[in-house]
Amino acid sequence: MKVYEELQARGLIAQVTNEEEIKELVNNGKATFYIGFDPTADSLHVGHFMALCLMKRLQMAGNKPIVLLGGGTGYIGDPSGRTDLRSMMTPETIQHNCECFKKQMERFIEFGEDKAIMVNNADWLLKLNYLEVLREVGAHFSVNNMLRAECYKQRMEKGLSFLELNYMIMQSYDFYYLFQNYGCNMQFGGDDQWSNMLGGTELIRRKLGQDAYAMTITLLMNSEGNKMGKTAKGAVWLDPDKTSPFEFYQYWRNVNDADVLKCIRMLTFLPLEQIDAMDKWEGSQLNEAKEILAFELTKLIHGEEEAQQAKTASHALFSGGSDDSHMPTTEITTENLNDGVINVVDLLLTCGLVASKSEARRLIQQGGVFIDDAKVESIDDNITSVELEKGIRIRKGKKTYHKALLKPSQG
Repeated sequence: MKVYEELQARGLIAQVTNEEEIKELVNNGKATFYIGFDPTADSLHVGHFMALCLMKRLQMAGNKPIVLLGGGTGYIGDPSGRTDLRSMMTPETIQHNCECFKKQMERFIEFGEDKAIMVNNADWLLKLNYLEVLREVGAHFSVNNMLRAECYKQRMEKGLSFLELNYMIMQSYDFYYLFQNYGCNMQFGGDDQWSNMLGGTELIRRKLGQDAYAMTITLLMNSEGNKMGKTAKGAVWLDPDKTSPFEFYQYWRNVNDADVLKCIRMLTFLPLEQIDAMDKWEGSQLNEAKEILAFELTKLIHGEEEAQQAKTASHALFSGGSDDSHMPTTEITTENLNDGVINVVDLLLTCGLVASKSEARRLIQQGGVFIDDAKVESIDDNITSVELEKGIRIRKGKKTYHKALLKPSQG
């Protein structure tokens, strides 16, 4: 099976501009393609993971990836799928985040001569002259068409700023620049980027009279129609300091039964024949599939040793063992205590196990919180500093474990 057909079989392809020509390019290793990553945080997250996997698959088939860091587009902020305006980042924050992205990607994608290259659109966007952009680029964009674009729809409800309206023009200019300077003939991205990507192919056609191609990949959604990669604490990060390998493993180990095979198909590099054989799995076999998913993805991001440690720690916990050395841990400070105790509701919130106090209360009242294997009976229960000095183990539901301990006082 060639790479394009494999992408189809894995359910990764959402939309394409010219299927036959794209298939010809990628199957014969003739695509020089780019994927853009705006530095919105100091770590990549699960949402970026899909794009990295696609990049790796295409590179393995002989195509040349260009990683585009959005050091310039980060000044504007992508409005796609958002109801609010992104917070404005300082140039220093944007640069720092780009450096963090770079380090993480180098562990995953093979860079070097005739391999993959990394560029930063700050190198050309920050030098642009405003009037020149209006005349040379802006003249090729219809505002009527732009306002119909999917990427702006949610922002239109609250009020789309002129700043955000320019994002499509900047992304389109990126493709135009990469086409001219790096021979980039294709752009890939999430399905919410379709309008922006078409803007780039159209700009190249109008300015240069040549064809370039775009393909979007399916967004990673669960069976309930929500984007995957979120927890009560926020995003599932690829940085081990923000989401530990154990937490990363547990996230995938706990996916819904209805989502596990889709995730294996889309995100792992296991052979399709092996995955197809799992289609018949049910009941306890789905737990085995979740372990395979969790192990494979943790190995890809954090290495085999960390994946094995996370798997061992997970088994120890679920079999009632006491090894909690890899369990995510929150240090409770004396500032969190009130007369030497912390209320259990506050504790759950401090540990990031819930998003709000009302969620914590509801969880406790439903009997879903355990501390050191004893069910928390009341929202008024308190944990003492003495207990926290020894360290306590919190269990939320059947699958989420967390440790809390008192931070030693200084001096």
